Amino acid sequence: MEVVLVAAKVGEKNGSQKPLIQLKEIYKIYEMGSQQVRASDGVSLTICQGEFVAIVGKSGSGKSTLMNIIGALDVPTKGEYLLGGEDTSRMSDDELADIRNEMIGFIFQQYNLLPKLNLLENVELPLLYAGMPAEKRRERAMESLKRVGLEDKWKNLPKQLSGGQQQRVSIARALAGNPSLILADEPTGALDSRTSREVLDFLKELNEEGNTIVIITHDSSIALEAKRVVRVHDGKINFDGDVNEYAAIL
Repeated sequence: MEVVLVAAKVGEKNGSQKPLIQLKEIYKIYEMGSQQVRASDGVSLTICQGEFVAIVGKSGSGKSTLMNIIGALDVPTKGEYLLGGEDTSRMSDDELADIRNEMIGFIFQQYNLLPKLNLLENVELPLLYAGMPAEKRRERAMESLKRVGLEDKWKNLPKQLSGGQQQRVSIARALAGNPSLILADEPTGALDSRTSREVLDFLKELNEEGNTIVIITHDSSIALEAKRVVRVHDGKINFDGDVNEYAAIL
């Protein structure tokens, strides 16, 4: 790709914001026979609390590798990743699991709801894993369902809902643990255009309330819904700037 634009980082423009995500010279290298594949190739990135960022790239660009590292689902081959000041780069699997459960709310393309559990039980799951007492867990889960407008359907099974409603349940589950970061992987990929619009508008509302949102997407039209865009190509960041700056080069 010939055009390489890197704008001033949003975190640098807003000096009062506190860094939440700090990637420092992140490499993820895979051995493929006699060859090395650099899925992340020296990526450095800072995302501050309260930002709404889209990480965009085509299939094979390295965006999914970056998502896995940001989500503490994987560790880099080398480099540092600080989440809320905690260095996750050298953590054990158990420590990473704790970070995921305590600090990150995940929203997936396919919702990942358990079909035999009702909505309330699905939203409760991360709180159950966190060891929260049953009464408090149920109260917190119901509050989350109320935030997405589904408290009256808490007894329903996922199959009784539309795709958009199921995605709202997955958002409620992500919010239930009061995470520092909401990480959304292609959150509208399985939805029609109208329902996608509803989900994106709701993510915007969450950001306006102060939540830090990071969306991973291959779709530039989805990336334009964020306030800041980070574009990945061949394992490197080749654009990082304001959404209006990104729109101008499309």
